[in-house]
Amino acid sequence: MTTLLHWLREHAITHIECLIPDLNAQARGKLVPVTHYPAEGELRFPQVSLIQSWMGDPQQQLVPDNDPDLRLLPDLATLSVKPGPGRRIAQLIHDCYSDSGQLLETAPRSVLKRVLARFEALGFTPIVAPEIEFYLLDAQGRQHESVGAAYAVDHSARYEPFFAELEQACHQQGIATDTLLHEVGNGQYELNLQHGPALALADQVFLLKRTLRQLASQHGLQACFMAKPFPGHPGSAMHIHQSLLDSQGRNAFTQTNGSEHPRFHHYIGGLQRYLPQAMLLFAANPNAYRRLCAHSAAPINVEWGYDNRSCGLRVPVCHPQARRVENRLPGIDANPYLALAATLACGLLGMEQACEASRPRSDSAYQQAATLPDSQQTAMQAFAQAHALHDVLGADFSRVFLALKQVEQQHFQQQVTAWEWQYLAHQA
Repeated sequence: MTTLLHWLREHAITHIECLIPDLNAQARGKLVPVTHYPAEGELRFPQVSLIQSWMGDPQQQLVPDNDPDLRLLPDLATLSVKPGPGRRIAQLIHDCYSDSGQLLETAPRSVLKRVLARFEALGFTPIVAPEIEFYLLDAQGRQHESVGAAYAVDHSARYEPFFAELEQACHQQGIATDTLLHEVGNGQYELNLQHGPALALADQVFLLKRTLRQLASQHGLQACFMAKPFPGHPGSAMHIHQSLLDSQGRNAFTQTNGSEHPRFHHYIGGLQRYLPQAMLLFAANPNAYRRLCAHSAAPINVEWGYDNRSCGLRVPVCHPQARRVENRLPGIDANPYLALAATLACGLLGMEQACEASRPRSDSAYQQAATLPDSQQTAMQAFAQAHALHDVLGADFSRVFLALKQVEQQHFQQQVTAWEWQYLAHQA
């Protein structure tokens, strides 16, 4: 804590934003004056703060009746100055512990740490690189006209002040951004993050989305992270590139002669076997399933191929030491901690069970059967039976997450959509 106090004085910090991501990756926590931040670094917070629906309702029935406190302990590797004008505020992500001193199994960061510990026991370190797609809308949530702007370089100049400030804000927070491009949709952008350890990258995605929202608001814009916000326009994904390093820092998917290691195919085989069962963690709300349709740059199955974007699993053209597989299933609205934990868990099971991968496809995977759940309801049914995944991700987490999604699904089912009102109200 001496290091923390020195850093706070050095940066003239007056308050600390103590952050935890909930099960839908929304920021929860408290703002604490530096003078009241405990010397030992431990804070207390209600457990139910982690278990809140998309509707904003804490799910009291999913925690013990007495709603015991969490113990929040800081991860100093996440310490940074919060971007923006006004008070000098630091932001610091905390881990959630029980009174017994164990990581709380239902906390998203704990789930990812649990999976990473399984890899560490095998002598491997997962390396990931997420791609962040989002829509930049006007203050009323409308798309700007951008006909012919797909992949255009000049079109981003309209938002040059915004993106310049975003780059500075990311640097200030240790968010290692890489490539920016205009995507296919009107006002749709993709921001890639540099590859690195999975926990650090999940933290970066968590902070990046929060920064994008806040900065867009300051510029009279909206950053939209719905998986499918507009009919007739592409959905927004969070593709996850993933590889493994061995204990010597070498790519564990590559043999010494540069060829593919058998575990690479076992890893892909695990993704193919288990990703459909884990779909609830990649598409965690009803809207997310609207993105998954043929000929839309989004997958409908878990076929794999080399540089084949019609497949759910794509192996990019790369040097043998950069050999990796890209999971194209997750939507941008997925919780980054849980999406990373789930995809890594599937690959881990593939290696442990020596799962056989199918033959790579060089033709269109859209000509093959759609094998992914097509709704949150079917995804919940699949995840409920995914006992091997429950073991890796944690039984308590799996139970609570499934129950939370059931609450959200029931609420969704009670809504009357615009389509129903437009076409049925005056005819049925």
